[in-house]
Amino acid sequence: MSTNYVNECKILSNIGIDVIWFDSLGAKSSSIAIRSSNGYIVIDPGAASMQPSYPLSRDTKLKLRKQAITTINSYMIKAHTIVITHYHYDHHVLPSDKDIMDPKKFWLNAKMLILKDPNKYINRSQWERARCFLSEILSLLNTSLNNYLETPKQIQFEDPVENLELATSKYFGDYQKRREELLKKGKQWFHKLVEDLWSSKYWVREVVINGKNIVWGDNKYFEIGEVKLRILEPWFHGTEYDRTGWVTSVVIEKNNYRIFYSSDVMGPIIEDYANHIIKYNPDVIILDGPPTYLYPYMLNNINLRRAIENIITIINAKPKLIIYDHHLLRETNWRDKVKEVFIEAKKLGITLVTAAECIGTRPLIDILTHK
Repeated sequence: MSTNYVNECKILSNIGIDVIWFDSLGAKSSSIAIRSSNGYIVIDPGAASMQPSYPLSRDTKLKLRKQAITTINSYMIKAHTIVITHYHYDHHVLPSDKDIMDPKKFWLNAKMLILKDPNKYINRSQWERARCFLSEILSLLNTSLNNYLETPKQIQFEDPVENLELATSKYFGDYQKRREELLKKGKQWFHKLVEDLWSSKYWVREVVINGKNIVWGDNKYFEIGEVKLRILEPWFHGTEYDRTGWVTSVVIEKNNYRIFYSSDVMGPIIEDYANHIIKYNPDVIILDGPPTYLYPYMLNNINLRRAIENIITIINAKPKLIIYDHHLLRETNWRDKVKEVFIEAKKLGITLVTAAECIGTRPLIDILTHK
């Protein structure tokens, strides 16, 4: 495959967006920086080493992960604002992480941390990870998480699947019965989170301390210098009632451009999310692809097909650039599994590339497998 996409990606330079690190560079990450007159806005400063099936030694994977953290660090020490869309370790790192040279410089140079709300529309694992992260951040600020706990501010929560009109009206033929069973189980899981966690356990309140603001971003709007950020309401991390929880996608406006950063919607798999992306009419879409490395065991053919059909719908809205990366770049046959996507983009003249190609190199997985 040609990697001469740097000219096509110049729109990022025009906007003032830097690709920091993505899976196509060899460690799990989805990190970008936006230049503003106030300093950098860094979105999702995290990285994790690749899974065992990735064709490198464990030591090499760890070195690449360390390289990713070092690269992210070079932006974090100049950051004014940090955005964390959810609490997976490829989207944030703990201050205690051994690969961070100076946790205070990494995390505390920024004036504002905009975080996924740790109290609602969050699964149990990320609930605990959020509190671990906040506890370490507050320790750096010489205070304790216990000082910021409060009783729940809400006891009733809308079921987000009820608002997915396109997805819930779609008929899946022979798979429909199984799908209805999964949705029923998912609804039970959702209500259990409401009862056992969100409406009964202590919440963490927002923090203002020592010139730092730690705020929850879900469904809020921010202006940082000339940059406008709209953090969307929580979306499922994959399919309806996905047990991996929720993420908060970001719409960025700068220099008369609009950029959509998807976080982890895995495709998107859900039709309504594709429709929402199109409605924002973005010039650039930074989109995580389906996790084909989990196919066919944790990603079935139905949901892979949905993800492919949804990005083809997005391509037909004709954005100027799509960076297609993250989960998708974790296995050798990723291009074959989504080949229809590349065919459609080429047919319509849409630039659809990996983050690696956007900065002038080939995806590491393609280099390793001589593709």
